[in-house]
Amino acid sequence: MIRKWSASIVRAGRSVRGSSAPVTYTLIALCCLAFLAGPASGLNPAYGTGDELLAVQRAYFRRWGVIPAELFEGSGRPALTPVTALFVHGSWVHLLGNMLFLYVFGAMTEERMGRVRFTLFYVGCGYLALLGYAVANADSEQSLVGASGAISAVLGAFLYLFPRARVTSLLPFLFFLPVRFPAWVVLPFWAALQWLAAGRAPDGPGVAYLAHLIGFGLGFGYASVRYGRPARPTRVKAAPAPAPEGENQP
Repeated sequence: MIRKWSASIVRAGRSVRGSSAPVTYTLIALCCLAFLAGPASGLNPAYGTGDELLAVQRAYFRRWGVIPAELFEGSGRPALTPVTALFVHGSWVHLLGNMLFLYVFGAMTEERMGRVRFTLFYVGCGYLALLGYAVANADSEQSLVGASGAISAVLGAFLYLFPRARVTSLLPFLFFLPVRFPAWVVLPFWAALQWLAAGRAPDGPGVAYLAHLIGFGLGFGYASVRYGRPARPTRVKAAPAPAPEGENQP
């Protein structure tokens, strides 16, 4: 059984520490604020507890998340949900896993792309990743939330732009021994885990692996078309943390 753990980045190497990534940090702040203000965090007593809280959470996810069965009805509001869903997360693990990946990979990618282009890239790829998942599951009534599709696009772009970046990772099946691989090894391995870990627990969220893979492919494809030769090697340090959670919410 594949554990919901993978190499997750906690801080960047020398090339990132001196860079400025305001868009990345703003996206992280918006996602965190939205989560803390919403019912999924469980911090606001106004949303109640127990079954009452669960009902509020389900209504919240249906309002701001993507519901494939409603997305293609032709009305305006569902068409906007692939954008709003990028800033909604279903749990603390879901939020922290996504933000951890965005923090480092986003900073380097934003620095290479520029602020405006990175913003459009992030939102556009995130939208298309969720849209692609909805097309493949057009009859589904389950809500879909989370930034994993957009962040997967960032990982795909990072793979093309910095394929030889040295990523130090702690992998569970190696008893968390530190190993260092280039990005062209680590990130495709991450994408493969998204596929292999696909499935839905009977009492919890499933893994929207298709949205992850679509985003990853879009990011890599865009970077390969838009940019020339990849950057010189750099180093990125890592430590174990939860991988991005599944985006399907009950």
